[in-house]
Amino acid sequence: MFGMGFTEILLVAVVVILFLGPDKLPDAMVKVAKFMKSVKKAIGDAKSSLDEEMKIADLKEEAMSYKKQLDDASSELQGFKNIGINPMEDINEAISDAKKSFSDVANQAEKDTIATQVEPKQEDVTFSKKKKKNSPNIADKATENREEKA
Repeated sequence: MFGMGFTEILLVAVVVILFLGPDKLPDAMVKVAKFMKSVKKAIGDAKSSLDEEMKIADLKEEAMSYKKQLDDASSELQGFKNIGINPMEDINEAISDAKKSFSDVANQAEKDTIATQVEPKQEDVTFSKKKKKNSPNIADKATENREEKA
């Protein structure tokens, strides 16, 4: 203990016994024991606080490294942000294209409808002629009925 051997400790104990005497020795031993206990406790507290500080320093260093990584990543994302890609512009452009194509289709359908109404198809004309040839009109039937009755 403290670089002292057994004989040196024994020599100090004999001097203390002679110097303090048998009356004050037990009280002095209790005080020395309390002092040693408080020194050990103080050293233990100092070690634990140093360990805690080291852990905090390590955690702080780790947090700083994460922060640096996030800063690097955000600077990369900032580069993407400055490219000029705006999704709202793309959406508005797609909507206007869809409106234009819809109006083109609607105009074409309207033209087709008008063309069909103005120019009857050849089939319709021939069908109506056939119908007229095969079926006599009402006036002809009335005349036939009068002739039969007479």
